Amino acid sequence: MDFRRIAKRRLPAPVFHYIDGGADDEWSMRRNTESFNDYELLPSHLSDVSSVDIRASLFGRPVDWPVMISPTGASYLFHRDGEPAVARAAGRFNMPYSLSTVGTTSIEDVAAIGDHPKVFQIYVFRDRGMTQRFVRRCKESGYAALCLTVDTPVAGNRERDRYYGMMATAKPALRSVPSMLRHPGWLYRAVVRKDMELVNITKDEHAPKFTDMSVMEFIDSQFDRSLTWQDVEWLAGEWGGPLIVKGVQTVEDCRKAADSGATAVMLSNHGGRQLDGSPAPVDCIASVADALRDRLEIICDGGIRRGSHIARALALGASAVGIGRAYLYPLAAGGEAGVERGLGLLRDELRRTMALIGCSDIGGLDGRYVRKRR
Repeated sequence: MDFRRIAKRRLPAPVFHYIDGGADDEWSMRRNTESFNDYELLPSHLSDVSSVDIRASLFGRPVDWPVMISPTGASYLFHRDGEPAVARAAGRFNMPYSLSTVGTTSIEDVAAIGDHPKVFQIYVFRDRGMTQRFVRRCKESGYAALCLTVDTPVAGNRERDRYYGMMATAKPALRSVPSMLRHPGWLYRAVVRKDMELVNITKDEHAPKFTDMSVMEFIDSQFDRSLTWQDVEWLAGEWGGPLIVKGVQTVEDCRKAADSGATAVMLSNHGGRQLDGSPAPVDCIASVADALRDRLEIICDGGIRRGSHIARALALGASAVGIGRAYLYPLAAGGEAGVERGLGLLRDELRRTMALIGCSDIGGLDGRYVRKRR
């Protein structure tokens, strides 16, 4: 969380609160991390932990540890090095990197960074042709998986964004102007260099134009509220590869995802930014794993701040975890070096936790090592 404090100093207020905030009263956002405290780790002593192996596989690809960079929008908002900095850092750790539809770097440019697995987070737009064009570009660029986000039929009520005037287009509300002026470097990149352009949408000549819309307005106008599981089947057929459904939290929805052609689910409440009152992802793992571990890869997405959180999620039955704020704060604080430092801390903590609980192989990390507090 030291990274968070540095990020707050280095970013204009609207941008910091865009990272830091959630929906409504932010109860779900807080619970995402706090809920890890409800699970105790159970050590098995006098076990040989002279070496600890945290290698795994995701989406049919070998990875050096079961952690993925979750998709988050517009990384150039947070640092001048943007998505490429995060992708390069992820490459050094041989872990999957996910690019958001509303990212500020193109599908093709991210694909060219390293040979670690790339994932593209996609929405089903009202214009199915736009979604098809994204799928085609991902195929041509060699992406390992698609990640369909399903929890955004409308934008969540992110009151901090409304208060501080966070916009998608670098046209801030008057309230945010003084804070912007205190960060002239950021303002130059936003207004002169236009680093904040959502290039995967704006460079599609058939895509809707939204230069004067906020992100929330764009979501409400372009995302298809009529989306059903039949559309997941359609997307699975269009893609033909590993497909993650992100935003599900119940066994029933995860089973429907598997039946519709998904190969993985991300148990997620969108970082507490959509439905306030939804459960913490870590609390959803055990029931989904008990029912569907033989059909789906299960990714716990939300609230990870420690390597011990990763260990808890894996022991409860997750195949991997996804991190968002855990790399965005380091990115804002120190660019590529910050992300690399943050990932290194998490990896070291995971290895240390495994040694302390007496587990030498990530594949053996299971329910023997964790229990829910009474």
